[in-house]
Amino acid sequence: MEISRETAQTIIETAIAAGRERKFLPLSVVVLDAGGHPKAFSREDGASPGRYKIAFGKAYGSIMLGIGGRAQMARADSQAYFVLAANGAYDGGLIPVPGGVLVRDDQGRVIGAVGVTGDTAENDVICALAGIEAVGLTAEP
Repeated sequence: MEISRETAQTIIETAIAAGRERKFLPLSVVVLDAGGHPKAFSREDGASPGRYKIAFGKAYGSIMLGIGGRAQMARADSQAYFVLAANGAYDGGLIPVPGGVLVRDDQGRVIGAVGVTGDTAENDVICALAGIEAVGLTAEP
């Protein structure tokens, strides 16, 4: 299974709607496929233009390391040398904080990742989870 463009769009729309409903700051949301390539991206009006790279880095770290943003941050706290080395291997493209969420299919296979940025990291996670759950996939924050 792979994340289709339509599924990616639904994840994004639902994540943004979840943020608006909670009156979060303007969000930027990216959905990557299992190879770390963008399927879809949206930046809300009022979100800063640099948010694409942050959303991408959160999701990309999830794909490349095979763990969600919370686990990446814990790893950075306990083994900073590893995360620094991994980030160097990926040309500085990893942002190991909550808001990067791994996406698995019903058989547990990694099929992509979602990156959300714009509010607090934990609020970003809330929105990513809403989007992923809306399409019936499993999230690993």
